[in-house]
Amino acid sequence: MKRPGMSQPDPAALIRANLPISPVPSVPEIRLHTAGPASGLWRLAGRGEADPPPYWAYPWAGGAVLARHLLDRPETVAGRHVLDLGAGSGLVAIAAAKAGAAMVTAVDIDANAIAAIGLNAAINGVNIVALAADIVEDQPPATDLLVVGDLFYDPSLALRVMAFLRRCQASGVEVLIGDPERAYLPQGELRRIATHAVADFGAGKGGKAVHAGVFRLPAILNGKINT
Repeated sequence: MKRPGMSQPDPAALIRANLPISPVPSVPEIRLHTAGPASGLWRLAGRGEADPPPYWAYPWAGGAVLARHLLDRPETVAGRHVLDLGAGSGLVAIAAAKAGAAMVTAVDIDANAIAAIGLNAAINGVNIVALAADIVEDQPPATDLLVVGDLFYDPSLALRVMAFLRRCQASGVEVLIGDPERAYLPQGELRRIATHAVADFGAGKGGKAVHAGVFRLPAILNGKINT
């Protein structure tokens, strides 16, 4: 935790100085500032040396599989407005922009993630609107496609996110989810459209390869699921 009298570090400056830039395993077209053992992320406001590193500092499997899918199938996003929910490092948002999205918005609750997204977008030569906000209790956003990676690791968060995604889908927003089949992913409500072997740095995986899926939230028409 921050001690009294200590100045709050500038997140962008700390990230630039301590998180080296490297290609994302499984998605080498994209380069990100990525944390290493000596990155000193605890120096960012509100963290202690014993705290786990923040989610945005590493590429997780759900984001990696979505990014791979969008780059391989650019027609998914070409000319569309895309919103990346829980954007973390901005990996998926950057992939959408590279694949030809007309506009990309990245949303995360962590202001430090927003700083990372700005730096990572610049490295990759794309423009992204990055917002620090919790929008899952809000009305569906004005977007064509909502992409969600790695938000099903906690039961209460998974419930909140799914309720929001259902509202988005009901309002006409297409929803794609990337996830390595974590325990709280409601697979029974989803349709798998792709699987890729990607590296996962989350939850202590340390870059271990996993098979992660891209899932669509099907539309419901006249009380029936339209796949």
